[in-house]
Amino acid sequence: MSKEITARSEDYSKWYNDLVLKGGLADYSAVKGCMVIKPYGFALWEAMRDVLDRKFKETGHQNAYFPLFIPKSFLSKEAAHVEGFAKECAVVTHYRLKNDPNGGGVIVDPDAKLAEELIVRPTSETIIWNTYKDWIQSYRDLPLLINQWANVVRWEMRTRLFLRTTEFLWQEGHTAHATAQEAIEETEQMLNIYADFAENYMAVPVVRGLKSPSERFAGAVETYCVEAMMQDGKALQAGTSHFLGQNFAKAFDVQFSNKENKLEYVWATSWGVSTRLIGALIMVHSDDEGLVMPPKIAPIQVVIVPIYKGPDQKAGLDEKVNVIVKELRSAGISVKYDDSDNNRPGWKFAEYEMKGVPVRIAIGARDLENNVAEVTRRDTREKISLSLDGLPARIAGLLDEIQLNLFNKAKAYRDSHITSVDTFEEFEKVLDEKGGFVSAHWDGTAETEEQIKERTKATIRCIPLNNPQEAGTCILTGKPSKERVLFARAY
Repeated sequence: MSKEITARSEDYSKWYNDLVLKGGLADYSAVKGCMVIKPYGFALWEAMRDVLDRKFKETGHQNAYFPLFIPKSFLSKEAAHVEGFAKECAVVTHYRLKNDPNGGGVIVDPDAKLAEELIVRPTSETIIWNTYKDWIQSYRDLPLLINQWANVVRWEMRTRLFLRTTEFLWQEGHTAHATAQEAIEETEQMLNIYADFAENYMAVPVVRGLKSPSERFAGAVETYCVEAMMQDGKALQAGTSHFLGQNFAKAFDVQFSNKENKLEYVWATSWGVSTRLIGALIMVHSDDEGLVMPPKIAPIQVVIVPIYKGPDQKAGLDEKVNVIVKELRSAGISVKYDDSDNNRPGWKFAEYEMKGVPVRIAIGARDLENNVAEVTRRDTREKISLSLDGLPARIAGLLDEIQLNLFNKAKAYRDSHITSVDTFEEFEKVLDEKGGFVSAHWDGTAETEEQIKERTKATIRCIPLNNPQEAGTCILTGKPSKERVLFARAY
């Protein structure tokens, strides 16, 4: 284990923080609860964003941008929505500063009080639906499929880098439809896009499901979600897609003339994922040596480290490696040739292992004579000697092998941590000793759900889609239940 990283078995939370900081993903900022995303971390977010953005556009969505500030009165228009976010809102009350006449720096000018306070967006439903009122008049204006890449603020008391910060980056889709069925199909389509992205790009297996009523998004009729399992046996919500019904349309009076020229309220959805996905990726794949990046979204897929003595050897290596770099890039592989002379090869090996670069190629003068290179894969740390002839094709295949191996490993762990129980005693025992998802019967009431949460800190993560119907009795109350749901302790 690297001396710089706390072992998972010793302190999982500190291990996570060590990886974020020492892997160069993010840093703490001068603003309490907020983080600085460093270039390597932002490159990872960009890689994720680019894939998702392409998928959104392929399904007919367009990007737009809406104001950061939301009039307070807008949040009052949808009761459940304001109830859900009231405790997390940052509020702007004044618009000007002035010099303190007593020499204390700058102070808020009391004469610059806003007539109406502005909320720094915790989410954009209200400002967007107020805008849609002017954009939607007829069935010909539908569907309206808009996505926004933005930052949001939710005033968190206990923060953790990427997982829970006061300000974070995300995307939020907001769509309007002529019928409930179209809106539901949109909600399910976006859920499937998130699941596909998590599994096929992040190599993170997820469970697709519905939230219980008490866990729904504030103002939603139904919330769909994808839930992932971390290495410490805790769950993490990796994306949500909400069927909003006509709640926001009615709150903001968004109506359209249908084909019969009758006025109807539109049907709505919203959906989003955030930089929290970076936290999920770290906790699913990484180890005690550092980060482990899935090749499909790794900022650097391949790093090449030359080993040489003197400028003559380096010149010979440069000539050959530059050809390899060009061939790799032509094959769509991101590669870095680290020929800097600031650090020794051993230091570079440790650095790129810490950063989770999927494939490392070391090549020296003797390797050049033998027409081979030493190739190390980050997921298994296995070293192999490969011929320089046809190396790009072999590397491409190796990246695919690593991607699949990471998914299979994570899926095996997840599947082995789904446990069915029939009594509350079993339920508590599994949560305390094993962790993971606990499949159990629940009587369907919010009261029972809250009691279980208070007693165990476990919540209903989801009711899986296409859930088998199975008669049973609630683990807490003994009342009849028609199906099992997945509980877990979660981030």
